[in-house]
Order: sequence, then C-alpha cells, then structure tokens
Amino acid sequence: MKTKLLLLAVLLVVAAGLSVGKAQTKRNRAAKEFMRDKLELSQRVLEGLATEDFDLIIAKGTRLNAMSQEADWRLFENPDYDQQSVVFRRHVNSLVKAAKDRNLDAATLGYVRMTMSCVDCHKLVRGKLVASAGGLRATTLAAGPPLDLTVSASRQERVSTHQAERSIFLNEQASSTMKMDR
Repeated sequence: MKTKLLLLAVLLVVAAGLSVGKAQTKRNRAAKEFMRDKLELSQRVLEGLATEDFDLIIAKGTRLNAMSQEADWRLFENPDYDQQSVVFRRHVNSLVKAAKDRNLDAATLGYVRMTMSCVDCHKLVRGKLVASAGGLRATTLAAGPPLDLTVSASRQERVSTHQAERSIFLNEQASSTMKMDR
C-alpha cells in the first residue's frame, strides 16, 4: 500500500513538472514571436526611411510604441528593464514625430537611437539571464554591479547625437564640394 502511494506521489510530481515545463515553453515561444513581430516592424520602419515613405514610418513606429505598452512586452519586473522601455518609447516617439514633420534626417537619427536601445536592452536581458542561470541575484549582471542605465542611456544619446551631427556635416561638405566641381 505504501509503495503504491509513493509511486502515485512520484507520478504526480513528474506530471506537475512536465506541465510547468510545457507552460514555460509556450511562454518562451510567445515571447519569441512577439520579438519577431517587433523586429519586422522595425525593418518596415527602415524601409520607410530608405524610400522616404513617411506614412509607413508613422504607421509602423506607432505600432512599435503600442507594442511596448502591451503586457507581452514586460519580460521582467525590474527597474533597469523599465528604464530601457522608457528610453525605447522616447526614441520611437521622436522617430514618429520627425516623420510627421517630414524630417528624414531626424527620423533616421530616431531610428538609430531606437535600434541602439534595442541592442542595449537585449544585452541587459542576456546579462540577467546569465546571472540568474548562474545562481546570482536576478538584479545583477554576471560581470558586476547593477547597471546604471540612466547614465548609459544619456551617454548613448550624446554619442549618437554627435555621430549624427558629424555625419550631417560631412554630407553637407561633400555636397558643397560636388557643387564646386561642376
């Protein structure tokens, strides 16, 4: 009798473990699909920039902003992740505003900043996953102390603004040189 109860208990534990694993797999698959949709939208924004299709930029940028406020967006309950989401939305909003103003250079800069925020967030998430898999606190990165994203985000903006201004300056110089050669 005890053996049968023990066997039944073991089977219940195994079945519960399998169902939890299956639910985790479904959630991971849904997150991957969500990220794939986000990637496709950002690629369509790039298409709009390349073809100067401001309506496409506005439509896909607006959808990206809406996605960033959906429940599926929140992979972590973490202030660093929340800050990354705020930075992402700010860049998407500047991209959409620039497209509404029909300012291709500003829209392109917004796209570059948005893309950089995506990469920064993915680095943050990968660091947190490595940290939690390694048995460290989920709020620390594997390489060291918690990341101060407000500093890195503002520095990122300064660097990307400087790079964009330099690019515009060089383009203007090249245009002037071409006009002089004619």
